Amino acid sequence: METRQLILGTAGHIDHGKTALVRALTGIDTDRLPQEKARGITIDIGFAHLDVPGARLGIVDVPGHERFIRNMLAGAAGIDLAMLVVAGDDSVMPQTVEHLSILQMLDVRCGLIALSKCDLGDADWIDLVEQDVRRLVRGTFLENAPIVRTSATTGLGLEELKARLGELAGSAEIKKGGGAFRLAVDRAFVK
Repeated sequence: METRQLILGTAGHIDHGKTALVRALTGIDTDRLPQEKARGITIDIGFAHLDVPGARLGIVDVPGHERFIRNMLAGAAGIDLAMLVVAGDDSVMPQTVEHLSILQMLDVRCGLIALSKCDLGDADWIDLVEQDVRRLVRGTFLENAPIVRTSATTGLGLEELKARLGELAGSAEIKKGGGAFRLAVDRAFVK
């Protein structure tokens, strides 16, 4: 059986643990810029890879801050699968909603929801967060998506998350070329 090659993109509000979750899954720190290290936030898109049963996932980790939405768009433009990350100790926030809208506009059709930082909230609160997320995704491609409770700190749910990503990778529709060629130009320099 051939190994599928897909692109998994993160999405979610700033400080909800997207990068920490990618690091816990892959061992790769996608925050590589000195400014990212100093500020403790993702500024530019970062990349990692993860092998799951039957597939190799290229991961695009996007920034969650509203000021870096252009970088999020650049990273999300070519994804096959989405991982919407919502902090279990915080719940749905403005960029959670905005990133989900962007995924919808980009016609992403497959993904899951990772409740991160579940080690920081009590079970009753996390149940409420999960209900909040289910209300948010109603009517979207994530309406029936699995929700996996995770913690990058304790390792909670990481094996289940990998297994779910493997299941999704096996059934995800890979985007095919064939339409008009597009080249996104980020900037141009003139001498």
